[in-house]
Amino acid sequence: MASAISERVELAKLCSSRNWSKAIRVLDSLLSRSFTIRDLCNRAFCYSQLELHKHVIKDCDRALELDPSLLQAYILKGHAYSTLGRREDALAVWNQGYEHALHESADIKQLLELEELLTNARQNGNITNEDLSAESAGSSALLTVSEGHSGSESESLKDQNKSRDESEMSSESDHASEIHSPFIRESPMQNGSIEKGKGNKKFDQKLNGTYDSSSLSNGSESLTTLSHVSEPQCKVDTVETLSKLDHKSSDEFEWSDAIKKNKKFCVARISKTKSISLDFRLSRGIAEVNDGRYAYAVSIFDQILKEDPDYPEALIGRGTAYAFQRELDAAIADFTKAIEVNPSAGEAWKRRGQARAALGDSARAIEDLSKALEFEPNSADILHERGIVNFKFKDFDAAVQDLSVCVRLDRGNKSAYTYLGLALSSIGEYKKAEDSHMKALQLDRDFLEAWTHLTQLYQDLANTNRAFDCLNQVLQIDGRFAKGYYLRGLINHGMGDHRNAIKDLSVALSIESSNVECLYLRASCYHAVGQFREAVKDYDAALDLELDSMEKFVLQCLAFYQKEIALYTASKINNEFCWFDIDGDIDPLFKEYWCKRLHPKDVCEKVYRQPPLRESLRKGKLRKQDFAMTKQKTALLSAADSIGRKIQYNSPGFLPNRRQHRMAGLAAIEIAQRVSRAWRSLQVEWKHSNKGTAAKHGRRIRRKETVTSQNRGGPGCSTSGPSETPTSFGNSEDRSSSRSMMSWQDVYSVAVKWRQISEPCDPVVWINKLSEEFISGFGSHTPLILGQARVVRYFPNFQRTLGVLKSAIKERKCVHSKTDDIIDLSNGCKLQDIMHAESCSDLYGVVGEDFWLATWCNSAAFEGKQLEGTRITLLKTGERGYDFAIRTPCTPSRWEEFDTEMTMAWEALCNAYCGETYGSIDFDALETVRDAILRMTYYWYNFMPLSRGSAVVGFVVLLGLFLAANMEFTGSIPQDLQVDWEAILNFDADSFVGSVKKWLYPSLKITSSWKDYPDVASTFTTTGSVIAALSLFNN
Repeated sequence: MASAISERVELAKLCSSRNWSKAIRVLDSLLSRSFTIRDLCNRAFCYSQLELHKHVIKDCDRALELDPSLLQAYILKGHAYSTLGRREDALAVWNQGYEHALHESADIKQLLELEELLTNARQNGNITNEDLSAESAGSSALLTVSEGHSGSESESLKDQNKSRDESEMSSESDHASEIHSPFIRESPMQNGSIEKGKGNKKFDQKLNGTYDSSSLSNGSESLTTLSHVSEPQCKVDTVETLSKLDHKSSDEFEWSDAIKKNKKFCVARISKTKSISLDFRLSRGIAEVNDGRYAYAVSIFDQILKEDPDYPEALIGRGTAYAFQRELDAAIADFTKAIEVNPSAGEAWKRRGQARAALGDSARAIEDLSKALEFEPNSADILHERGIVNFKFKDFDAAVQDLSVCVRLDRGNKSAYTYLGLALSSIGEYKKAEDSHMKALQLDRDFLEAWTHLTQLYQDLANTNRAFDCLNQVLQIDGRFAKGYYLRGLINHGMGDHRNAIKDLSVALSIESSNVECLYLRASCYHAVGQFREAVKDYDAALDLELDSMEKFVLQCLAFYQKEIALYTASKINNEFCWFDIDGDIDPLFKEYWCKRLHPKDVCEKVYRQPPLRESLRKGKLRKQDFAMTKQKTALLSAADSIGRKIQYNSPGFLPNRRQHRMAGLAAIEIAQRVSRAWRSLQVEWKHSNKGTAAKHGRRIRRKETVTSQNRGGPGCSTSGPSETPTSFGNSEDRSSSRSMMSWQDVYSVAVKWRQISEPCDPVVWINKLSEEFISGFGSHTPLILGQARVVRYFPNFQRTLGVLKSAIKERKCVHSKTDDIIDLSNGCKLQDIMHAESCSDLYGVVGEDFWLATWCNSAAFEGKQLEGTRITLLKTGERGYDFAIRTPCTPSRWEEFDTEMTMAWEALCNAYCGETYGSIDFDALETVRDAILRMTYYWYNFMPLSRGSAVVGFVVLLGLFLAANMEFTGSIPQDLQVDWEAILNFDADSFVGSVKKWLYPSLKITSSWKDYPDVASTFTTTGSVIAALSLFNN
């Protein structure tokens, strides 16, 4: 009981301060314990203040089901329909409520209110919906409604208001000063206890998630009478005033600090010669904007502007009301006219900048905000605004500059601190970013935005413990903060804990059921753990949403593709895992569009679609025995977890993912088992063959065998299997001389298939299976810098990549343009300038246009030949941004060259192990084998033959090959070292081997214990058993 009373006290305070979102959360709590009509109506009213009209209707309907005579519910529901443009429905609801009131002698006051609503609506058949709801907005208010004045202003106007209400305000609806909901009276806080204090009313303003409160009475020296109101400034101090989020209070006007200090400032002022009526209505319009009644505010400003079309304050006020209603073009027109009337109206410049930013016109938004700063050079407020606009439009350096000055001027601006943290983290200043977020939290420990931004920083840095600590703080502050659950689900997903991710995402969706990010991610998690029915349901729900941004639309496109993959996987669930063949069974066009995240329209029309879920599940579903643990399974999973952890990069951005670790371990063991059998067969062949023949044909007998595809064909399906290389792109020598030998692609395909099944939301496919895109040169794109942002995973390689690019330019004395034309750089001065370049800007300044230059790999198969490695590209983006990346195109000619190189590298490894050193446990005797494994890994990384996942597949195969040769890697990859980049940035295999062996070889130990592990393919025979193995963990 005491808890309920304290919650009602808190509810009263929240409503008094117009903190509707938190009030809703309190009412949610009360309703979960005691379902009362009073609280339903109260919540409906709070929803109406946030313009969540569908929620209003829903709560009113539930209330009317319990008590059909509840007049307050009819009033609120009618207003909601009216605001949604459903005028006839509004009239019907009000009429229904009026009939109930007449027949049951209901509350006379509410009966009269309904009568007035119906009369007004019927007499004005063409009345707009906004006017209809605005005319009585105050009369059904839950709280006492003040006129929007300070205490001193209200006192000085008391007598005037009495005499002027009828003569001067007859065209406007009166706002009752003592109107309460009958349901509020039932709470312990009654009558005046929930009124807004007239002497200390605060205009609380939300600043990008923060609240700055100031009492109007503090600056009331010049406001003692309305005739002396000289310089009010309409002000909403946030760049996000133009976007409203669910359960967030509206930003409000605030009187300028300059008024409080009794200073002059450069905005248009209310002339002392204007009529008191005009001044009063302007003040009232401002109050209506503060209260979120934008349509009513617009009607007040319209009346003022009919009398004086060039009244700057009214233009600014109406423009701001338009902006809150997302009528941004109308808002900009009003601000522009205000500027034309008075070019020194700094507030108009600022507001137009905000509106232009909301429309995506960043350049002109910055111009307007910069102009506003000319009138107030040391305005922390405007610097704050411009800093956030700069951040949102990815000019991070300018954002850092503006926000740094802002926090020096205003050390209490927590919003500026957390946005400064975001901007700093974008340019790679992670420690400074952390400090800035912490400063925001020192100012307000309950500042949710700072906690969530700090969470994302720690997530980027792969510091999961601190990320989870931050999220615990978030959810203690607000247990219904959907983004908190989403972020925790996202981190759990990134760590391979899909089942806990599902739990968090389900909570988030119980709060925000239409959150496409949550639906998409939960679908992917269900998909990964084999709950295909739930996965398809979530994919469909994501596809059915109406979205408002391109980023979200991309998720919808991916949902389409992944639903098809889920249906395909479901149909294979009880088949042997070898029949799971995305590369062979899925149409090439489908895979191309999936990889490139394109609109699926063409795919729908041209590609065979998977059968519906009912048919797919009829073929099989996960069985209990798939999840049943046996001694063999337990032994394998334990070994796999230990081996798989070795793939972990100890670098920012790489979360430790236990699901991927297990995948890597199982794949490495299976590779070791398969390769060991192949080598055993080859060694027998080597022993019994004629030495002369072996010497003459040693390479040819190890050529790739043609492995029969396990694809069964079907409409729209490719007929080639993953182990087949198209003859036109492969080595021309006879490959059929040995039918018992694996090819290099057979070895890598084992790891590829495990990578595909382990994380279905990653499109991992062989590039040579992409038909036309393969022929035109489909390529990977790995950015180090995007615009001004430093990509957290890859920027640590920037200096070295820049050095390699400069060395390559020095060697080649030219680069290639965006259209592949040669740009001559042989001029001595240019080469010298390039050698001194230390940044993208320096380098671009010398070349003068977008360009690329390929690294090279010295061939082992053909003496003196250089293969095209990766292309280092530099493109200019915007005025001060660059796209600095590595791109690896894969064309048929390049594929043929690397296929030959990989074949030679694989044969060299087989020759090294299957001769005299076969089965050796002498570490020194195996040096040639170790070097051969690293050489093949070097060419794989420069080849990059997968759409994604080449890095992890390469290291998994490396681990498996070492095991097959009785060597196990027991160490870890050094801090901040990425093995694939080591290969990409070295021009020859020997350099790569020399670099990696320094830390790799000392951590290799001789062992044959892996031979005691159960056979992977026999232990996990079906696709379902593989999915179960990847999804079972003891927390």
